[in-house]
Amino acid sequence: MDAQPHELRPSRRKLLLAGGTGFGLLAFAGLAHGAGLAARRADAPNPLAPRAGHFRPRAKRVIFLFMHGGPSQIDTFDHKPLLERDHDKPLPFAKPRIQFAQTGNLMKSPWKFAQHGQSGLWASELFPEVAKHIDKLCIVKSLHGTNEAHGGALLALHTGSDTFVRPSMGSWIVYGLGTENQNLPGFVTICPTLGHGGVNNWSSAFLPGVYQGTPIGNASVPAKDAVIRHLANKHWTDAEQRAQLDYLASLNKDHLEARVADAALEARIQSYELAYRMQSEAAGVLSIEDESAATKALYGLDDKTTENFGRQCLMARRLCESGVRFVQVTHSYKWDQHGNLKNDHEKNAREVDKPIAGLLHDLDARGLLDDTLVLWGGEFGRTPTAQGDGRDHNPHGFTMWMAGGGMKRGFSFGETDDYGFYAVKDKVHIHDLHATMLAALGIDHEKLTYRWAGRDFRLTDVHGRVVEELFAS
Repeated sequence: MDAQPHELRPSRRKLLLAGGTGFGLLAFAGLAHGAGLAARRADAPNPLAPRAGHFRPRAKRVIFLFMHGGPSQIDTFDHKPLLERDHDKPLPFAKPRIQFAQTGNLMKSPWKFAQHGQSGLWASELFPEVAKHIDKLCIVKSLHGTNEAHGGALLALHTGSDTFVRPSMGSWIVYGLGTENQNLPGFVTICPTLGHGGVNNWSSAFLPGVYQGTPIGNASVPAKDAVIRHLANKHWTDAEQRAQLDYLASLNKDHLEARVADAALEARIQSYELAYRMQSEAAGVLSIEDESAATKALYGLDDKTTENFGRQCLMARRLCESGVRFVQVTHSYKWDQHGNLKNDHEKNAREVDKPIAGLLHDLDARGLLDDTLVLWGGEFGRTPTAQGDGRDHNPHGFTMWMAGGGMKRGFSFGETDDYGFYAVKDKVHIHDLHATMLAALGIDHEKLTYRWAGRDFRLTDVHGRVVEELFAS
């Protein structure tokens, strides 16, 4: 009997089997999108291979210093003289329609502000060491978001969405650019929080699992005890592990071909290979024992107050220096001062001030700051109105700063109102921040897409503008 017309056409299953890959690899073709990011070849898949962006990058890598809880912009870098003048008076304009909790009258900052450096940028006495590097900073004082709660605000900052599980910015960046060291993860998060979204803040979500962040410890573990679990195999030689992995890979390949598409299995195969390669390098990178006493003191490792965060910052420098694309360092969960603002913000600042200053100095001295984008900030700011002796959440106007990575130095951008409640001039939404960060890395945020569930997704969704004014050139 002659074959029917529909039998002459290969089935979708046969096409995929012939290609020897699954949807997790095919979807990467969306990166090219006519814009210069090469899709991976099915016969030589290497999802972490370094790739060029859409245009000339200013930065090669990112260090995100995340102050979990929401540091107060009006007590750190956003100087408001009228707030001091009008202390304990009612706010002279309407508070937001939706508030996390009720607040009272205006409350001045407990700390003095001063101008620093040749730029004359303002900083409070909370950050005396960072203030010495003020001419390295690009301070954005007009950030704003839409979520008053920690969980939603953390997810929005890390993933661009406060309502759905979406890939984190670190995952998007490694998906777009790969990483420079095949023996290390492309995205590492040091002592991350397990609350307020937890793993979703460093998850790859629907992106292939190889792009998920690799945690080193968590917020409940001191940095000196933070490790990548099961990094070394004490029971097998290198040759035995290689033979075991090759045999496992052959079994997984057969299983994968039989199932046609299994993104989780593809990610697991990649994770086994990466874990094997990491044994040769990760332990050395994460160990700081070969650092000089002067370098350790620079980061504050000789002081019990600064040792923990200083160690994280030093690890971040070592990881970036070794080719990791995105490193997050979290000071968790300490900046949520609804009460006891003076004592707790002072304690928090003492823990991070010297380590951050040490990181900026060290990166600059090693020639790494020019192509490393350092980002500092929390999920939102605080209200200028009082909540007892503290301040409430404020996503309507807050401050973050960047350093290096092609950003202007000694530069302040945007403004909040006279009391620091709302962003009012040159407003920068979280989507704009993400778009600008991607642009610094040479990525067009509108073209970095991944097709999933019938539509093209991106970090900035359907929003975002690149804040060109922040770039030095």
